[in-house]
Amino acid sequence: MSTSVKHREFIGEPMGEKDVTAIAVLVKCMAKSLQKGIRQSLHWLKKKLEPARTTPLLVLTSPLMVSHRPIDNSFGSSSVGYITINPALFDWTMSPPPSPRMTRRRKLSQQSSSTTSTSNSSNNGRYLNLKNFPAEDAYVKKKPLELVQQPVHVAQDSLFSTSSGWTDYRGFFNLAFLLLVVSNGRVALENLLKYGILISPLEWLNNFLSSSPYTWPNLTIVLLSNITVLAAFGLEKALSKRYLSNYSAAVIYVVFLVLHLTVPAIVVLEIQGNPLYSSWALAIIVIEFLKLVSYGHVNYWCRLARDDITMKRLQTNETAEKTQMKGVNYPHNLTLENLYYFMLAPTLCYELKYPRTPARRKSFILKRLVELVAFSFVSVALCQQWVMPLVKNSLAPFSDMDVTRCVERVLKLAIPNHLIWLMFFYLVFHSALNLIAEIMRFADREFYLDFWNSETVGTFWKTWNIPVHRWAVRHVYKPLVRNGHSKFLASFAVFSISAFFHEYLVSVPLQMFRLWACYGMMMQIPLSIFTDKYLKGGRAGNIVVWLSLILGQPMAILMYVHDWYLMHYPDHERIPIAPNDIPHI
Repeated sequence: MSTSVKHREFIGEPMGEKDVTAIAVLVKCMAKSLQKGIRQSLHWLKKKLEPARTTPLLVLTSPLMVSHRPIDNSFGSSSVGYITINPALFDWTMSPPPSPRMTRRRKLSQQSSSTTSTSNSSNNGRYLNLKNFPAEDAYVKKKPLELVQQPVHVAQDSLFSTSSGWTDYRGFFNLAFLLLVVSNGRVALENLLKYGILISPLEWLNNFLSSSPYTWPNLTIVLLSNITVLAAFGLEKALSKRYLSNYSAAVIYVVFLVLHLTVPAIVVLEIQGNPLYSSWALAIIVIEFLKLVSYGHVNYWCRLARDDITMKRLQTNETAEKTQMKGVNYPHNLTLENLYYFMLAPTLCYELKYPRTPARRKSFILKRLVELVAFSFVSVALCQQWVMPLVKNSLAPFSDMDVTRCVERVLKLAIPNHLIWLMFFYLVFHSALNLIAEIMRFADREFYLDFWNSETVGTFWKTWNIPVHRWAVRHVYKPLVRNGHSKFLASFAVFSISAFFHEYLVSVPLQMFRLWACYGMMMQIPLSIFTDKYLKGGRAGNIVVWLSLILGQPMAILMYVHDWYLMHYPDHERIPIAPNDIPHI
């Protein structure tokens, strides 16, 4: 079959007949070594291409286009192909021929019509995909009428318009992240140039091991707290055998729990230990306090269910589940093994039996250990290198009550403080609690929810700390509501308890009572009402939640540091920066 190819204009200098003949000879030489593969390729191409044999069946292209000329095919076929040659590289590749003009025009009109009909439906159907048009069509001559009839404009909205339905802004998120990295990198470089390297891990270790373990007062406090745990266990044993009444047990429980909080606080105030270690010890004391409240409360429900079947019906579904979980019934749960599993488990709510995992994952434990070490190091390094110099420079504005400078200091401290808070959250609620849960085969790993999407302050406090939220709802909020109190009063009680423990963990180790943490927690009540009533969630509510975290915490920190500095350095001496310079107050 003979095929004539209509001459077309192409980009590049025209070649003479001698050049074309030389090229054809070269093609014949190369084709001999590739004859088998080329024939198979031609056979596949003939099946795929349209029946119109006037279209070239083979196009040879190269990275640098120099010339195009129709020549006779020498591969054993009567078809005609185009050859594109890079004389410098002689790089030969195969590509399919250009699409016919009518086929391309038909596809373009179909895409344009579908675009017009679905302009507001989705992003994918509204915009032409230019990659579908072959590059060879750029060399095809078009008649003037064809150029006029080809559509250019379609009915569509701008991407930033809400009616466009466009939601893909990944590039802007990448830009925001890049700007964040660049701006904080500049601040870090400025900090290094101004203060030098303040991070000293060897001094951290020296400060930690400066005293003998036998004289660590905070460790002694934690170990002696087992006295209260064992006392609660003995009290529950006596109650299970009806040696005491529930009323008498309630009074004894209150005395035990009050002593459990006050005695360690008095010891911390007397021994004048390191504030950081004292805060850790008191945090364990508070956790044990909350666990013992839950332990006594659940066993009280179990006694009521055992003693009176009518009372059992009045209890919540929780009580019925607790008393009949897979054969674990009261008082068979009153064992030291059961109690200490609860005291070590990553939960504050007592149950007679917990869901367990079948085995421990060593790789999971190793990952969590690495995260604990890495994030602890980074957090302490940020505190020493970034936060402490900022706090030092913030004392004078707060002493002089320079409002402008105070605002500038708060904003400057907000970024590193918030980064440390985020790392603290990940360190505690993901790494540490998952590590403990994996070691103890504790299956319930819901320690937090998507608090970052919270649109109200109330939602934030319900999602960022699930263990505390469950304890507050189960042992404070619901009992008050069931006894006829309003939901507002129950919420007020929950925030009041939270405010007390926040102040307990800050004021006692620092040995000063300024109530800044308490005020900050109580301010969450009107802020929660504001976001619920006026903002009603949405993006504005989420912004208010983040602002309260970013700005509220630095203000409280600066207040405490300012008062602590004036208490211990009344003559305006320099504030300590190195770990060894921190006084053991």
